[in-house]
Amino acid sequence: MQFKTLKIIHTLLYSIDKKMNRKFAFIVFFFYFTFQVVLADLKIGFYRTTCPRAESIIFGVVRRRFTTDKSITAALLRMHFHDCFVRGCDASILIDSKDEKQSEKDAGANLTVRGFELIDEAKQSLEEECPLTVSCADIITLATRDAVALAGGLHYAVPAGRLDGLQSNVGDVNLPGPSVSVSDVLQIFTSKGMNLNDMVTLLGAHTVGAAHCNFFQNRLSSPDDGSMDPALLNQLKRNCTSSNDNPTAFLDQKTAFIFDNQFYKQIKLRRGILQIDQNLADDESTASIVSRFASNPVTFQRSFANSMIKMGNLVANDGEVRQNCRVFN
Repeated sequence: MQFKTLKIIHTLLYSIDKKMNRKFAFIVFFFYFTFQVVLADLKIGFYRTTCPRAESIIFGVVRRRFTTDKSITAALLRMHFHDCFVRGCDASILIDSKDEKQSEKDAGANLTVRGFELIDEAKQSLEEECPLTVSCADIITLATRDAVALAGGLHYAVPAGRLDGLQSNVGDVNLPGPSVSVSDVLQIFTSKGMNLNDMVTLLGAHTVGAAHCNFFQNRLSSPDDGSMDPALLNQLKRNCTSSNDNPTAFLDQKTAFIFDNQFYKQIKLRRGILQIDQNLADDESTASIVSRFASNPVTFQRSFANSMIKMGNLVANDGEVRQNCRVFN
């Protein structure tokens, strides 16, 4: 809506007097172009004047859900990551597929992403409060921050002002799998302007995560290479073979619903569930970062907040504010 308003202003100013010289026309165009780019920038308190209750409305929705389903923290973290690492944080993951075109939702990596109904609930409340003002991309980002805080993480200030993307293609989704090497994952992170510390930090979100057995089945069926604690290995084998329903296992076997540094302590004890998680503790390029986070919870929490803000800044300047997060306007 902000971009449409600017375009209208530009058209009106330009048509005030067609006989005005080129210098005036250039000044108007330059003003319009510069103002457009500034509006696309993120800032703290972006909705302070246009929708003052935006963040409190989102927090209320997340808090209500958290009281009945503490796994929503992991769900929102996964949604946020899967959104930002495709086309930037533009809520393209929320778009529903159509018969003639599949959206990002239908990509294999996203089939188990959940929490969409929470975003819908927050969006509906925000549309009643301030129509066509708060983007779905900002809702995902703010809701994830709130869920992390409710689970015991830091409540960090999140810049807002993201726009909702205009594309969502299943073929654009190319996210790292659970068995890739540290170097392969790092390559994906660096392509997004993030570094080794960001990678190890953000994978720490697995401290509240869970995974279906098929994501680590290869570690259970392969010959024991000593990379997993024998007691955990036997436990997972029992759990994953006792049912045909592809059950899940907590990635942090100690404090599954608390956002803390226990994940790093666990992988140092060879209790990583996913191969990539255990690789963090074993790879010489990341082992020291794992040790630092395992021994200092405050350091991890601060690093996580900083890396989440950094990831949330992966945005484009073009887009819209959707009325319905599941469809383009």
